[in-house]
Amino acid sequence: MIADIRTILGKELKEILNARGKKRSGLFSVLIFAGIFGIYMPLTSGTDWVDTPISLFYWLWFPFLMVSSTIADAIAGERERHTLETLLASRLSDMAILLGKVAAALTYGWGMSMVIMLISLVTLNIAFGIPDGTFYSYQPMLMVVVVVFSFLVALLSAGIGIIVSLRAETVKQAQQVVSMGFTMLFFVFLLAIKFLPQALSNLIEGWIEAANWNMLAISAFLVLAIVDVVLLLIAKARFQRAKLILD
Repeated sequence: MIADIRTILGKELKEILNARGKKRSGLFSVLIFAGIFGIYMPLTSGTDWVDTPISLFYWLWFPFLMVSSTIADAIAGERERHTLETLLASRLSDMAILLGKVAAALTYGWGMSMVIMLISLVTLNIAFGIPDGTFYSYQPMLMVVVVVFSFLVALLSAGIGIIVSLRAETVKQAQQVVSMGFTMLFFVFLLAIKFLPQALSNLIEGWIEAANWNMLAISAFLVLAIVDVVLLLIAKARFQRAKLILD
């Protein structure tokens, strides 16, 4: 099955990088993201890029965004381009197709994020490190946490996106459902914080200050990993060839 997964992975990556037939558009999008987060942001932020934790949120948000926009095309795009029937008629197993498409979205979204993170550190050191004679980087343990956490967040996005794409008739519909769901969750979170009773807010602040961050990080990793596995199992259960071709 590994060979079949690699076949789907290669096919999907080629299509993603060619922007589904628009190679220049795909390359341009990558260059825009690399220019903004790999060059512009580190130059304008200076050494705060690694000294303050706020930039680390980019490496959680960025792969989530890139994977969610890519994975929507996984099945819905095949259906829209009328290539789904051909794919399902192949000898490839359901699991190979599913994992290959998820792996392609992760390789592109999460992999590109890590490359751009590296570019940002190179930019920072060229602009500020060489003149100061200092090497700037995130703390090693913090870097490991961010890399692992960003992967799990990207996998979360892939799991949700592939489930939506399995039933969406078009890519646009899949993207709208995914983006609308994430937007609603974001605003619900903001509203919950804004209208949280003061007593409960103080209780949460006290809990955060007294929290063991190592245990908190491990707990977050475990919860995310479990959710990711559950989403993939749901996607596997819903990946039924007879039901994938909509009327």
